[in-house]
Amino acid sequence: MTASRRAPSTSTLDSPQPVPPKGRASNLVAGTIGHFVEWYDWYIFGLLASVFSAQIFPSGSQFASLIASFLTYAIGFVVRPLSGIIISPLADRYGRRRVLSLAVSGMALGALIIGFTPSYATIGYFAPILFVVARILQGVSAGVEGQSAIAYMVEHAPANRRGLFGSFTNMASGLATLAATGSAAAVTSAFDADTLASYGWRIPFVIGGLVGIVGLILRARSDESPEFEASTHGEQKSAPAKLLQLLREHPKAILQTAALSAPAVAYYTWATFLPTYANLTSGRDLSSSFAGSTIGLALLVVVIPVTGHLSDRLGRRKIFPIIGAIAMIVLFYPLLLLLQVPGFGVYLIVAASGWVILGIWQAVYPTIQAELFPASVRVSGIGFAHQIVIAVFGGTAPLIAAAFVGAGRPMYVAIYMIVVVALCLIVYFTLPETGSRAPREIVSATDAIAVVMSEDSSTAAGSAREQHKEPRP
Repeated sequence: MTASRRAPSTSTLDSPQPVPPKGRASNLVAGTIGHFVEWYDWYIFGLLASVFSAQIFPSGSQFASLIASFLTYAIGFVVRPLSGIIISPLADRYGRRRVLSLAVSGMALGALIIGFTPSYATIGYFAPILFVVARILQGVSAGVEGQSAIAYMVEHAPANRRGLFGSFTNMASGLATLAATGSAAAVTSAFDADTLASYGWRIPFVIGGLVGIVGLILRARSDESPEFEASTHGEQKSAPAKLLQLLREHPKAILQTAALSAPAVAYYTWATFLPTYANLTSGRDLSSSFAGSTIGLALLVVVIPVTGHLSDRLGRRKIFPIIGAIAMIVLFYPLLLLLQVPGFGVYLIVAASGWVILGIWQAVYPTIQAELFPASVRVSGIGFAHQIVIAVFGGTAPLIAAAFVGAGRPMYVAIYMIVVVALCLIVYFTLPETGSRAPREIVSATDAIAVVMSEDSSTAAGSAREQHKEPRP
């Protein structure tokens, strides 16, 4: 606490300089568009894996090529926790903006490598090798993007709108999934099979890489988080020291953060495998399934900010994570079972229902995670738990789903998701209520700066009362 006394004065914290609306808007755009680019480039790989798998990973069977593609997709998830653990503390020491700029650069480069890599027939084993290199770059990028963007957005938010601002990160993810699914639907519908296999599938990757350059420019010109700048007045620690501090002082918050992230197993199944699942299990046309998922994703994009706004008014933990988890447990099995019924309308109902359920969870978990940690270890804390869980459950979701389908047990996909979410629900009942209408300027109530502010404010208030006491006769 001695070092924390070097924090800014109480007057500075109690009466922060207001952020000009233009500056706040530009920072919001920088954080949102960068996050959009990150996840557009990430999801398009899984969505088009069944298209390019034979071109990059040729084998004796379509299923074997698909598995090779999803294994390469999973490599990015394997790298994510490593970069999340190693690089996230740098965002707590050197700033969110710098790390976010680095992240979008790596993702854009990976997308361009994938888009321009010749086929296996042209360059042989260099084709799959370049794909692996690209996925490693994207894995490093994604490993620091999520938690850095969450911290950046929530720390820029007004005190009574953190739920809404925090939801913008996953709204951007939803828009990215929507755009990626729409791009996949567009190229699979616009090109015949030969043209699609030759170069049509590359177009969405190249577009993603170019938009990533725009995201880099916006982030490089954005402002640093005001709360991070305030925290730099305190004690400066190295990245390993911050990680040790995190593990020693916040084990419960790490577990809660992991549980908040684990339903990603359902998100990644819905985002990257549902059209393929429908194609493999019921023979549905892939392009029509992409179109149905695109329509369903539009609901997700609406549900997320609405739910985030409601969490600022009604509270976060009491309603939304718990309701979202219960809905997943109750509805995922019958939704996947319903896909056995033919018809585009049936697929649309299944896809849209799943996205609405996932939107309830997606809206609130980023802000809750940010509010569980003080600024000095916020990115490290979210990144440590979130990226490990995403690697274990999110990265392997399409691979495990494909294995269940290949083994003739397609409904095991639903059972697997339900079991994971049920375990998370148990942890949700231990969450504190982090949402509050109180105008607290510091995001986390456990932040040392907030504690110092509170102590100094109490002292100042006591002194004021003494000065205004009526003199006794």
